[in-house]
Amino acid sequence: MNKKLSFGSYTVIGVMLFALFFGAGNLIFPASLGQQAGSNVWIAVAGFLLTGIGLPFLGILAMGFSGSRSLQDLASRIHPIYAVIFTALLYLTIGPLFAIPRTGAVSYDIGVAPFIGAGYEQIALLVFTFIFFAVTLWLSLNPSKMVDRIGKLLSPAILVLLGILLIMVIVKPMGSIQAPQESYASGAFLKGFTEGYNTMDALASLVFGIIVINIIRKMGITSTRDILVATAKSGGIATVLLGVIYVGIAYLGATSVESFGLFKTGGPVLTSASTHYFGIFGTMLMSVVIFLACLTTSVGLITACGEYFHTILPKISYKLFVIGFSTFSFVVANFGLSNIITYSVPVLMFLYPLAIVLMMLTFASPLFNHSRLVYVSATIVTFMISSIDGLKTLCQSLKLEYFDWMKPIISFYEAYLPLYDQGLGWLVPVLIVIVITGILVHVRKLSNSYA
Repeated sequence: MNKKLSFGSYTVIGVMLFALFFGAGNLIFPASLGQQAGSNVWIAVAGFLLTGIGLPFLGILAMGFSGSRSLQDLASRIHPIYAVIFTALLYLTIGPLFAIPRTGAVSYDIGVAPFIGAGYEQIALLVFTFIFFAVTLWLSLNPSKMVDRIGKLLSPAILVLLGILLIMVIVKPMGSIQAPQESYASGAFLKGFTEGYNTMDALASLVFGIIVINIIRKMGITSTRDILVATAKSGGIATVLLGVIYVGIAYLGATSVESFGLFKTGGPVLTSASTHYFGIFGTMLMSVVIFLACLTTSVGLITACGEYFHTILPKISYKLFVIGFSTFSFVVANFGLSNIITYSVPVLMFLYPLAIVLMMLTFASPLFNHSRLVYVSATIVTFMISSIDGLKTLCQSLKLEYFDWMKPIISFYEAYLPLYDQGLGWLVPVLIVIVITGILVHVRKLSNSYA
């Protein structure tokens, strides 16, 4: 007889999942969106929620629905070599390339930068990130229950602190909401949609999904259907918590512009709001909590990346990977938060569509008899468009002219692909390809081709 979980069990798993997701990006990006979107904040937030919480929720469900043992196992439905490359790139993105350095940079921006005098910012960032990643390295090399215990205490502490701050924002706003900036003046919904990529949570969900499913199995849930239901209920709790925080912080950002002006990133928005309502003590308390939250996230990501790369390259020790990733993250963090964000966007514009299409194919798989033909065709089409999107975004970020060979491709995409200017040019072609190849599979009676 299959066991049923209590509401309390779902809540515990949901809060744990919230803690896994909650990191640096969950604070800074909705704050920045609120500042930029101004009076269009609610339209922009709606788009942000689709990618910020909707896609991570789908990612968790996709792992439960697929029955796969890991992300690499799921991606191998396309091809085993593709699975290794895609999974490795995803781990590097939510790891040492961007997400891990961002934890150190956000901790500095929120907790240290407000107390540093002009002219000393770079040396202060260097010293702080050295300490931050030295502690990360030590904790990653010496696994203990301390990080888990801090994580369990931090989730309620963060929720309480943010809750009090957001209640103050609602009761006594810092100022009136201003007009939107140019990027949000029109098409705010789709702009918010692509801004949600920056949280990287949809990518992380394909890794975290397995953790949640394994916990559910250990609690005695065995059937695929019941695992999916338990995953959905637990994921729903985490999703609601994240959604409330996103909406609240976006509103905080929108009401802060009149008092503080526009900031380059979302970190100073939260610091300024904490100081405004609670003075220096509030700022210091927020700084300590955010530092610990970012530290536990950093340790978790370093550990996960070290374990994954050790499995695919077993001749290199876990210890060496952890040292390498920590050192690399320290170096990247010293380029500053705004630079980390700038360089991460092109990679996310490339990687996110591939992850979204993999989720879509996972749910649709029974409709086309799990045929590899559909998986491969849809992925190739996505790659052809998202790779150009990534390069185009990189050129724009660096203020470079497009490469000559790119110009005719971009012109073709702009002329013929719906939603291309909004970063969603891959969507319609992929849906068409899935339908056509799916029909072909049924006509030719192809099935289980990836097995």
